Amino acid sequence: MSFQNPVFIPGPTNMPEPIRQACYMPTIDHRSPMFGKILHPVLDGVRRILKSDKAHIFIFPSTGTGGWETALTNTLSKGDKVLAARNGMFSHRWIDMCQRHGLDVQVVETPWGHGLPADKYEEILKADTNHEIKVVLATHNETATGVKSDIAAVRKALDAADHPAMLFVDGVSSIGSMDFRFDEWGVDVAVTGSQKGFMLPAGLAIVGFSEKARAATETADLPRTFFDIRDMEKGYANNAYPYTPPVGLMRGLKLSIEMIEDEGLENVFARHHRIATGVRKAVDAWGLELCAVSPEVYSDSVSAIKTPEGFNATDIVTRAAEKYGMAFGVGLGEVAGKVFRIGHLGSLTDAMMLSGLGVAEMVMVDLGLDIKLGSGVAAAQEFYRHGS
Repeated sequence: MSFQNPVFIPGPTNMPEPIRQACYMPTIDHRSPMFGKILHPVLDGVRRILKSDKAHIFIFPSTGTGGWETALTNTLSKGDKVLAARNGMFSHRWIDMCQRHGLDVQVVETPWGHGLPADKYEEILKADTNHEIKVVLATHNETATGVKSDIAAVRKALDAADHPAMLFVDGVSSIGSMDFRFDEWGVDVAVTGSQKGFMLPAGLAIVGFSEKARAATETADLPRTFFDIRDMEKGYANNAYPYTPPVGLMRGLKLSIEMIEDEGLENVFARHHRIATGVRKAVDAWGLELCAVSPEVYSDSVSAIKTPEGFNATDIVTRAAEKYGMAFGVGLGEVAGKVFRIGHLGSLTDAMMLSGLGVAEMVMVDLGLDIKLGSGVAAAQEFYRHGS
């Protein structure tokens, strides 16, 4: 790989130099008021990115996976029933975590490439007249397949069933890159991480809790120590953590939020949509298809691109790395070897994306795919020249 080339994996994403420098700081006393000047602006900023007025924000030294565990262990008890759809590798992993914690998961098997089946959720929730289901899990953006789901529709399903279950949303590859509305969608726990839309290294699990989810913490009995939000709250009240905080990453997150808000949150979303649309124009020009089955579920942060039957898509990623020093994402789970992924989130511009498309084309031609060199780049160029 080459440090000079941008990466086009779905995370960790490219890190702007000012953010890297912000993380690179002298040691401070993390129990001093100086840390509080980093901590509290970050908590307030994350709340704004979630479009919430009242969410309780918690930031743990971890990743999105730790955020999933924070959501579950702080709100549920062993044997509690959870409703979830499996439509990709990351929804599968959250389901697996639930099962390992002794939760009773009702799984709605959903074809990979499709969004969450809100209509099926509604049917199941209406049938649950004893309200045994405590939580509905929803993966906003399935990173393995490049599929975005309609979280507002999932909330409508809960409301139509008049069901009190909490709504937990995995927004790891959407928050900070795509529109997310914590309050409007009635989200109870939102989970993300530092290494995607926030343009930082991996290392922070960023979680928002509603009042309802916060109240559930008092009766939940799943074991928790490191991820106990009550301990974290006590630390925050004293400008501290219950253990040593990742000060450099927190300082980087403070600057990341400032950069996002300087650009304008809606402008960030529009930029991601524009860049993603250019990628989709290139895919069309190549004569290939996305794993996502229809435009309403196309992700603006990652595209999973199907290759012809019998072709090993992983070879594209391998050759790009070895010959051209550029990183793309491999297929995972059911789509391993069938797709390669282009991440287009975080710190990215039209021009950077064109470099990735150009390398992808060269690799596919190198490997004998029937693609005209320059076709996808030209299609993306034409869109970027006129797209808004």
